Amino acid sequence: MVIESNPGGWLTARRLTAHAMILALCLWSIYVWNLATPSLRDRNGNLKGTDFLHLYTLGSLAVAHRGADLYNMNAQAALAVERVPAAAGVRYVPLYPPQVSLFFAPLARFSYGWALLLWWGCSTAIYGICCNCLWRACLNLRDYGRLVFLLAIAFPAFFHLIAWGQNSALALGCFTLGFFLLRARYEFAVGLVLGCLIFKPQLGLAAAVIFAAIGAWKILAGAVLSAAAQLGAGILYYGMSSFQQWTHALRSVSAALPLFEPRLYQTHCLRTFWTMLFPWEHISLTLYILSAVAVFVLAIACWRRASVPLAAKYSLLLLATVLVAPHLTVYDLVILAPAFLLLADWLAGRPSTSSVRGLGTLLYLVYMLPLLGPLARWTHVQLSVIAMTASVYLIWHISRKSDPARE
Repeated sequence: MVIESNPGGWLTARRLTAHAMILALCLWSIYVWNLATPSLRDRNGNLKGTDFLHLYTLGSLAVAHRGADLYNMNAQAALAVERVPAAAGVRYVPLYPPQVSLFFAPLARFSYGWALLLWWGCSTAIYGICCNCLWRACLNLRDYGRLVFLLAIAFPAFFHLIAWGQNSALALGCFTLGFFLLRARYEFAVGLVLGCLIFKPQLGLAAAVIFAAIGAWKILAGAVLSAAAQLGAGILYYGMSSFQQWTHALRSVSAALPLFEPRLYQTHCLRTFWTMLFPWEHISLTLYILSAVAVFVLAIACWRRASVPLAAKYSLLLLATVLVAPHLTVYDLVILAPAFLLLADWLAGRPSTSSVRGLGTLLYLVYMLPLLGPLARWTHVQLSVIAMTASVYLIWHISRKSDPARE
């Protein structure tokens, strides 16, 4: 977000600080109260950590070397109840590649409660380190450390990351490290890092298309090598059958979408945006493809301009990653943390124009609107997607106007 130095501007540091403090207090106090029960079920009756149960179960399969059950929903549900009796009735669609189970095998050696606490600690540490490193790289934000800290704590996506017990902090780590490597011009290393996103391949779609369009072949080569190495680790541990089962699960994902996306209003991408508006598959799919192409066109145009700073380009890449992903749930929005900091730093160094102020307002909305996601159950309009799409356009517009080649 842009921090206005003009007292007449509404996005002042004082106002943002107040909003962040109120939001953090409301979110985390209610969550802590909800968790304050003697069992593994919270006050709403949900399993604490929710999605972490799936990761914990996958790790348990790896410990037992049960590769044949990596994509067997019934076997995993039975194992989950065996290890966590409070998990009765909870089921997940298994779609992670085989090597993910190996990553969570060490945590599966602990009881569920301790494993969850360790995972919360790891996710928080990754998120905090990423935000701190990015803030230190933003010269125009150096005097706003306290504000950045409060906004990081209050970020709704971070709240959902912890509440769901998800693994999106790993994706944030990949994107953050990728930015610093790209800034240092270690392109092959950038690919090695971004290739790690194979554990959530939908998050690598935008990067693959954009870097292919601009001819960043070193990045693409590194990504392919990294992804192949990870998949190879799963094959070495379980055998080729686990990889074949994973590819079959991916091909069959459309049939499992009602189970995979039980709460469509908690998703924040173009595909589900159009699906909520138009329940007819052919129409919504066509609109998704057309809008995704439009986002790609704007993003590629910016990346091809040498005059556009990396902060703006990379932020645009992250917004495009969210928008064009075939599946993206609210906790995955945590990968936008670098975009908020980098764009705020970029805009703070520019003259205050209507476009700059408009983009600042849009970033504020992108930050806040995931809180209103449940309203889409009745409105069928995911406002966060509109705000992100408008942000992509304004970044393109601002960078286009500042292109020396057009002057």
